[in-house]
Amino acid sequence: MTPTAFHCNQRCLYCWRYQAFPLAAFPKDMADDPSYICEESIKAQRRLLSGYKGDARVDIKKWEEALQPKHVACSLIGEPTLYPYLDQFFEECHKRGMTTFLVTNGTMPEVLEKMDTLPTQLYVSITAPNEEIYQKLNNPLIKHGWERINKTLELLPSLNTRTVIRHTLVKGWNLGYEEEYAKLVEKAEPWFVEPKGYVYVGYSRERLTMENMPSHDEIKKFASRLAELTGYKIEDERADSRVVLLGRGKKRMIK
Repeated sequence: MTPTAFHCNQRCLYCWRYQAFPLAAFPKDMADDPSYICEESIKAQRRLLSGYKGDARVDIKKWEEALQPKHVACSLIGEPTLYPYLDQFFEECHKRGMTTFLVTNGTMPEVLEKMDTLPTQLYVSITAPNEEIYQKLNNPLIKHGWERINKTLELLPSLNTRTVIRHTLVKGWNLGYEEEYAKLVEKAEPWFVEPKGYVYVGYSRERLTMENMPSHDEIKKFASRLAELTGYKIEDERADSRVVLLGRGKKRMIK
């Protein structure tokens, strides 16, 4: 789910979403109450699952468990950090016994810095090795986007939560540049790094081609080189998803 549907401050070429955003910001008077969003998200989950009960192949016990969601992934269509009550939303989720998972493009460091309640896990998408590629690939709708992303990277080591840097890699655009990515990883000190291949789906097909999809072998080669440069180790991989997970081996304890 996302509390900021159809609002984002970037128009990334590889994004599979519809990008006719009305605004690059999210006015505070448009924001729903955090408890309302949480409750309605749960209702929407149950509505989506309702028809499965009549399918003989469905395990009823698992279906009943799914009606009581335990995890909230905050991402999808829009940049969640534009929502002005994001930490209150996470607090509401945690009160209900749910874990929270935030995916952000990293352009709002002041939001992360001021949050009283952090998500259980924080994913930051770093999809450019330098400002030149960032401007061309991510199409920021704000000024100083690259500087703001770097402020987020500098902030990450101080945040008392599990952190992940994700690299969505587009062949012919941002695949390679391992030395530059390594410097960004060293700055952020994330728990994990997740290089993954761009997939030719959705509205990204209007901007890119099938040739921009890297193979899993190419992602594995990138990950291996990045591991050498940063000291991280390959923890896992999924060839069908074209993704590799790098970890530091020794995890930080959350206080």
